[in-house]
Amino acid sequence: MSSKSYSTGLKAKDQQSPVRELQPLPKANAEAIDFLNSLTEEELQMLFFSETLAIVSDSGEPQGELTIEVQTGKYKDELGIMSHCLIVHAFSRGFLDKTLSGNSLLGYVSRKLELMEQHSQEFIKFFVLPMERKTSLLKKDEQLVVTRSVREGEEMKTSTSVFSWHSTAGFLSEAANLVLLRVMAWRRTVPSDARFLAFDIEGKLGYCTYQALGFQTIQVGHQEAEVFIVEQAVQSDEGIPSSWQFYLLSDGHLAKRIQVGSSGCCIITKMPVLREKDETEPPPTFEKKPLLWEEDMELYSRFLERKEEYRLSHTRYLRQHPEAQALVSDFLLFLLLRQPQDVVTFAAEYFGSFAAHRSPSPALRSSHRPSPFRSLDPEENGGDDDDDDDDDDYTYDYEFGAD
Repeated sequence: MSSKSYSTGLKAKDQQSPVRELQPLPKANAEAIDFLNSLTEEELQMLFFSETLAIVSDSGEPQGELTIEVQTGKYKDELGIMSHCLIVHAFSRGFLDKTLSGNSLLGYVSRKLELMEQHSQEFIKFFVLPMERKTSLLKKDEQLVVTRSVREGEEMKTSTSVFSWHSTAGFLSEAANLVLLRVMAWRRTVPSDARFLAFDIEGKLGYCTYQALGFQTIQVGHQEAEVFIVEQAVQSDEGIPSSWQFYLLSDGHLAKRIQVGSSGCCIITKMPVLREKDETEPPPTFEKKPLLWEEDMELYSRFLERKEEYRLSHTRYLRQHPEAQALVSDFLLFLLLRQPQDVVTFAAEYFGSFAAHRSPSPALRSSHRPSPFRSLDPEENGGDDDDDDDDDDYTYDYEFGAD
């Protein structure tokens, strides 16, 4: 997806104009820029499809075919960085006043329809002086580089224009225009008073505007369909103004295209299957119900199995460590004999004596020695600071001699 260079094959008679320096651009207005920034990912996902229209003369005779396709893809820029993009491909081939003609378009645009790269080619096989025109648009080094070559017979003229990229806000390439028309069809509206930037048919930079012409019912085969009519106008200070009318179905399919002042038009011959927006349903809500696992046979069975596993594990551990059972039994016996008011503190003092990091103390010591597990404030110990506490401490120290 890197940029493609076209070989000009210049001959002696070919002419090549010098590269034009950075030029000031007309300014797109805020309404146009805001409309481009309003595009959403959800909208773009509905625009990826291909469509084919027949080119017919004023009398209704078939003259050719037009195909337009928009798809998602990836684009590699000049630095080799990959990014997501929209790929637009359009191709037509037919007869213009019995003369073979055609054009092709391949463009890469961002999710906000900013130009990445675009190549277009147009030809008319005149018998005496065949004409071919090629245009290349490329974003390069924060610049918009436009290369345009026109061949008439054996003579070719090539010109290159360079514009600063920061001044191209609101610029619409041909590829971006095809995507934007589908967005307008979905929204059933055009950007009010918006003025975009665009090149006219002569390659001059000017303004592009859109106008809604209302709704109309047309016949497509044996079916009737309502279309939204949008008129696009492109004009510049130097070039020739031009305008087109697009008849758009509700999902963005193009039902008819007319270039004002030109003979013939493009028209759909078969009604497509119209796409509709997916309606997002709210997530289902489930009421919270109590888990009655005792009534569930599977859960209750797993509970019994797990309970038996724990029982066997605990029994095996106590069998391997009989000192644990002796220690707990001794503590319970001492607890029942003393029956203290503060069981937690009593247990801390009892089991604290087995701490390995505490230094040993004499077997007989003062019953008034403060305990590290008790507060010095009698009020914090329930206001009980009588002789019973001293007796309890003495008995504990005497009988166990523990630190």
